[in-house]
Amino acid sequence: MSDHDQYENPLITRYASREMSEVFSAQRKFSTWRRLWVALAEAEAELGLKITPEQIAQLKAHVDDIDFEAAARHEKILRHDVMAHVHTYRDACPEAGGIIHLGATSCYVTDNTDLLLFRDAFKLVRKRLVAVIDRLGRFAAEYRDLPCLGFTHMQPAQPTTVGKRACLWAYDFVLDLAELEHRLDSLKARGPKGTTGTQASFLELFGGDHDKVRRLERLVCEKIGFEAAYAVTGQTYTRKIDSQVIGVLSGIAQSAHKTATDLRLLAHKKEMEEPFETSQIGSSAMPYKRNPMRCERICSLARYVMGQETIASATVATQWMERTLDDSAVRRLMLPQSFLAVDAVLILCQNVTSGLVVYPKVIENNLLAELPFMASENVMMAAVEAGGDRQELHERIRKHSQAAGAAVKNEGRPNDLLERLAADPMFAAVDIRAATDPAKYVGRAPQQVDEFLAEVVAPIRERYPEALATSADVQL
Repeated sequence: MSDHDQYENPLITRYASREMSEVFSAQRKFSTWRRLWVALAEAEAELGLKITPEQIAQLKAHVDDIDFEAAARHEKILRHDVMAHVHTYRDACPEAGGIIHLGATSCYVTDNTDLLLFRDAFKLVRKRLVAVIDRLGRFAAEYRDLPCLGFTHMQPAQPTTVGKRACLWAYDFVLDLAELEHRLDSLKARGPKGTTGTQASFLELFGGDHDKVRRLERLVCEKIGFEAAYAVTGQTYTRKIDSQVIGVLSGIAQSAHKTATDLRLLAHKKEMEEPFETSQIGSSAMPYKRNPMRCERICSLARYVMGQETIASATVATQWMERTLDDSAVRRLMLPQSFLAVDAVLILCQNVTSGLVVYPKVIENNLLAELPFMASENVMMAAVEAGGDRQELHERIRKHSQAAGAAVKNEGRPNDLLERLAADPMFAAVDIRAATDPAKYVGRAPQQVDEFLAEVVAPIRERYPEALATSADVQL
């Protein structure tokens, strides 16, 4: 059977980075299992169990040289992945074979490894997330004061600026970063908790010495880089942690989906576009097409991640008593693939936000097509200030507005409300052009951009300077 006769996961072959794929690779996973077995043996030796320095040295010497074919042979016979790797490790370390996994249950290596991988994967996601916030911040600064039509209910509303809209996108990602930082700081080890979380096997190993069992847990946590273990567990750490991890990833996906959807809508209006390469084909049938395919891919992958929250919550809810094994298979899919998909989403987001194309003239035309209606109150107030009667002016503007609106909708004509008002003697004293300057209708949008960049984005850049140089190469 050739490589092309089997299904390949597109998250690996098309979308995610090699860096994220490596985090969840077999090599990283099973080498981490072995490091956990080393940490346990070292801690047990330090607390008085008969484990020699030579045994520990032999374990350390074979942490990374895993015979995967031998492990597969063992698992085919034993039908147990952890014991298959215990036997494979023992084959490589014959003098230390009897102390591998001493007192532990399978979840000692599987759960602690997952938590270690989550931590590494979160750090990579954090780097990419900061890069997206940085790129959106740069874009917002460049277009801080370019007026554009605002939309509420997807209907024309009070103008904003292109830069302010970018800040809305960036702020969602900023909130995601805060949630990621919280979850990353909150991650703990499962530690050596035993078969049902009672540490009974370790208590027996240490002759009923509770203090040594507590010290064992602290030592193991230190050796694997955690400050503490979760206070209580069953056989596994609570799957609530998985749900919280997926929640962070889903939040990022939500923000990316919203941003990409806005960009797709703006592309439809020809106001903005994602980068479009010179040889890129938009459609196999329509040569003129410039489809927002990167933003569409963001939405597609983001939707996949958001859907995992349902699976994660159901898995938490159905873990009977101290644990059931119906979490195992779904976790192998849900957790790595959610990280891989978010990795891909953020690579795309950084790529898109680094090369956004803006069409100021189209933005201006779209704004001016609606601005006359929005400017009518300012025109009216200027006419009142010039001595006119407010109620009479209001009625005159109402009639002109209805006539102009009917011409736009029924005849497809441009919005000529301002021309109608300029020709009306009741508004002769009003400088119509000055009253309809778009910059007068954006409020504090430019200043809000400046404040957001200074007070929110700048501190993030200072915290994570290494993330600002993150590359965003889209594979396909």
